[in-house]
Amino acid sequence: MPNPSPRDLADTAAETIRSLNHATRSTKGELSYPGDAYEVVASLKVLTQRLPQSFDQLSNFLAVLAKTGAVTADYGAPDEHLAEARSALASAALIAQTLTDHLDRAHSALAPLGYEVATDEEPCGEGMCICYCIGVPHPCGCDCPHDEDCDCPDCMTEA
Repeated sequence: MPNPSPRDLADTAAETIRSLNHATRSTKGELSYPGDAYEVVASLKVLTQRLPQSFDQLSNFLAVLAKTGAVTADYGAPDEHLAEARSALASAALIAQTLTDHLDRAHSALAPLGYEVATDEEPCGEGMCICYCIGVPHPCGCDCPHDEDCDCPDCMTEA
């Protein structure tokens, strides 16, 4: 199989982020602990760290195209469009760096967090319980659809 094209790789990355968006919805229950968020933020930080290189390489490609004189435009001067695209890619690289910096802050803020599971000293009804079917901690007594009689294989309740 031939190597995927840059377009194919960008499409795959976009679809992967779309899947991530679905997986991180609270109703899906894919996130349970602070460590889950810590790991996702770490991976997103790496992703944003890598984007400036792609933007720079695309900009360099456009600079080479500009020198060929073979680029046409439906309207306006091709060189103006190429210059605008290169300027926007340079801005995108700076914004990606800013995004990386903010993700680094979030990653650092998540680092010390843990998750305390209720013990026998705190029975269900006096703290937070987790319905594992929906993966959301909630105050005991809320209208969680599952309880100790639930036969769902994913459901766990505090006794």
